[in-house]
Amino acid sequence: MPLQVGIVGAGYAGFDSMTPGLSTRELMFEASSRAYEDAGIDPRRDVQSFICCTEDFWEGISITDEYMPDQLGAVLRPLCTVSSDGIIGLATACMHIMSGITDVAVVESHSKISDVLNPSEITSFGFDPIYTHHHLDADPRFLAGMEMARYLKDSATKREDCAQVVVKNKKNALSNPRGVHGANIDREGVMSSPVAASPLTELESSKGIDASIVFVLASAKKARRLGDHTVWVRGVGWSSDTPVVEDRDFGWAHYVEQAASRAYKMAGIGIPASYFDLAEVDDTYSYKELQSIEALKLAKKGKVGKMLSSGVFDRDGRLPVNPSGGSLGVGHLLEATGLHRTLEAVLQLRGEAGRLQIPRAKKALVQSWRGIPTATGAVAVLSN
Repeated sequence: MPLQVGIVGAGYAGFDSMTPGLSTRELMFEASSRAYEDAGIDPRRDVQSFICCTEDFWEGISITDEYMPDQLGAVLRPLCTVSSDGIIGLATACMHIMSGITDVAVVESHSKISDVLNPSEITSFGFDPIYTHHHLDADPRFLAGMEMARYLKDSATKREDCAQVVVKNKKNALSNPRGVHGANIDREGVMSSPVAASPLTELESSKGIDASIVFVLASAKKARRLGDHTVWVRGVGWSSDTPVVEDRDFGWAHYVEQAASRAYKMAGIGIPASYFDLAEVDDTYSYKELQSIEALKLAKKGKVGKMLSSGVFDRDGRLPVNPSGGSLGVGHLLEATGLHRTLEAVLQLRGEAGRLQIPRAKKALVQSWRGIPTATGAVAVLSN
């Protein structure tokens, strides 16, 4: 059965390094109110399923889903929390709709990282508590440094190519009203910035920001009643590699490849490299964008650096990658990072991306990674 689910409403709030004037709940209320107005629905009347993607550790509250209904308009309505990236929340909404549980579903995710005093310590809790976590007193990004070094060796990608990703994405973000970390910078500046986890530098590591993002999804029948700006979810897939860090292939993102394969099969895509008009992919760290492009089959292994240097992935290139600025240029949003990529793609497909607009954009790819130390990611194929 083909996937017949449309994104009929989108709303967001925040997108700043700090939001001291708004609590997490107020961010969620503003974002959801805008999404409901955009979709033309009343959440208390029209929505039968609410999904929130968040993790208790980032909230500082146990069973945090108990605190979600009020600001989403979901009091006494079905609500579930998915402790994973927002694109997996979108997939959950698609399953609810396709199974007939609901014809309208809402997906929300957020970041209030400015309230977190010890983000590195929280990330470290994700490591194996027996063999890894208790034996290492180090910045958890050491794993990204190790993976980057192995990726560069295995793929023959140049160190300068990773720095060029930062240059490209931060420059793109200068044209994005949500681009908190936009900047004009050169490769030398990136490579000479302080080391985060060799060979990874601080400028190659995305920085967290605050925001909430909400989408309203609907069945095909319902979507056709709710306006003419629907963006269709044509395919979706997600995957997790082994949780045992020592057993992973650091040089290749198998979870991306597997998730993409499922999404492409669902969408009926045979040659992804020539199918999409733009892609919003993971760039939590500079090398991740290049590694993800290869795993998504948008470039042949070992060729991604040359394609980047020749301008293929620029905003005016043949296949713009992260024209929004991605996480490096806009900011990282914890579990909402995948929804940010989806938001930027939805605005492109609607023709509402402003100065970022890609002419005649009709098909977009979005991909996420949950972050260190996981090997979990998701992929969605969107079209207008």
